[in-house]
Amino acid sequence: MVERIERASVVAYRLASHGLSERAAADEVEAVAGRCGIQNTPPGSALLAFHARTSGIEPESIDRAVEDRSLLLTWSMRGAPYYVPTVDVGVFTAGVLPTTEEAARHFVLGVEQSVDRLGMSLGEATDLVAASTSVVLHGRALAIDELGEEVARAVEAELTGEQQEVWVSEGPHAKGQPVGEAVVHFCVRLLALRGLVCFAPRSGNKAPFVLTEEWLGTRLEVADPVASRAELLRRYLRAYGPSTPGEFAAWVGVQAGDVEPWWGLVDDEIAEVDFGGQKWMLAEELGALRSASKPTGVRLLPPRDPYVQVRDRSTIVEEKYQREVWKTVGDPGTVLVDGEIVGMWRPRKSGSKLHLRFAMFGSLTKRARSGIEAEAESIATLRGATRVTVEFEAS
Repeated sequence: MVERIERASVVAYRLASHGLSERAAADEVEAVAGRCGIQNTPPGSALLAFHARTSGIEPESIDRAVEDRSLLLTWSMRGAPYYVPTVDVGVFTAGVLPTTEEAARHFVLGVEQSVDRLGMSLGEATDLVAASTSVVLHGRALAIDELGEEVARAVEAELTGEQQEVWVSEGPHAKGQPVGEAVVHFCVRLLALRGLVCFAPRSGNKAPFVLTEEWLGTRLEVADPVASRAELLRRYLRAYGPSTPGEFAAWVGVQAGDVEPWWGLVDDEIAEVDFGGQKWMLAEELGALRSASKPTGVRLLPPRDPYVQVRDRSTIVEEKYQREVWKTVGDPGTVLVDGEIVGMWRPRKSGSKLHLRFAMFGSLTKRARSGIEAEAESIATLRGATRVTVEFEAS
């Protein structure tokens, strides 16, 4: 008989798996990122996600980890920028890379009309962009616009006359942007998953790309794509289980029908459970799920925090609040009190002053309010503010 799982157990298990039950030490950022990666959208939000999971994080902590090459910033799930442990780079690159032309087109949705006009597959376009990127980026660090322009010029010489006409014509993606530059922009996401490029630390408002092997100063071992996909799915199920193939597909950035190259690799490791329907989790985690208990305390989670990347959103947020928590653009942060998301928050910084505005879903106890104010103080320090004010309003 399939075991029925209650919501309270799932929430408690996921919070523990995400490191939101107890904070780790500040020198454990690799382990924190290794659970399922830490998305850095918008730029800088990752620092707050690390802060929610570790004690003693400083404003420079993550930059230092990137500089000493223990963390790597690269495009990963859904083509978003993620901090991942360098030792696990294969899991979050080769493990994410779509295995078919159709799946790759969905991953970088929007490129299809341009490559079709060029009369080539996305795989062929990516190969051309990869070859030129290896030359153009050698010994350099270039932001995406600069990289796109230079690589597009280099690729143009490899095309037929008819393809060149399309390549230099204005495309449908941005006013004045040639088709070729747009194709390069799309393909660079796939080059990151191939392990060819990654991000160097930001320079002003730019996030420059570098060749991964040059940045790390060592030749990368070619990741086993099968082993990497299997390990990515294991980490997903530890963080988001119980789950379904469709939910995993949405998290990775492919369609549900393209998920078999991942899901089929762990058939003998997963167990079916009943959690509002048929779902699966790692069999070895069933004991941890049954024994999990909700944590106490407060965490202020940033927009796009790993915990709110769940696909079964009703498990953690009531339906009437979901449109405000998950917006098309401009997601707020969320307030986690004693294991439940109880509100949203937005920051506004002016000089050395940080103002945090909270929209709560209900009333707060004095203890919860004090905890929120204490977290606000620590976030102000991370944001380089010397003074913080908080404002509470009903949602």
